Amino acid sequence: MSSELADRFGSLLAAHRKRKGMSQAELAEAAGLSRDMIGRMETGRSGARFPNIERLCAALDIDVGELFSIASNNPVVENPKLQTIMLRLAKMSDTDLDWVSGVLDSVLTRRT
Repeated sequence: MSSELADRFGSLLAAHRKRKGMSQAELAEAAGLSRDMIGRMETGRSGARFPNIERLCAALDIDVGELFSIASNNPVVENPKLQTIMLRLAKMSDTDLDWVSGVLDSVLTRRT
């Protein structure tokens, strides 16, 4: 797995897990994998075999394609710069996302 693909897969895996309100340990248990393996996949240090990807998708109740692409037939989301930003944001905690949202609000308020 290329580094870029492993990073994208890991970011999206983490984002879907967090959206479901699951810890790494909870996802690992639901998918029949180790918590360490989930952590390595989420950080891009390890790829996943097809059977494990299927188990992860079943545990998260998502389509397999959702772990490889953030595109959703929306031209805005298909913007490469926006995709890069979204992948970076997907790795953040809710607390950090709240902080980034506040910074973004502040910046956008000053521009108008």
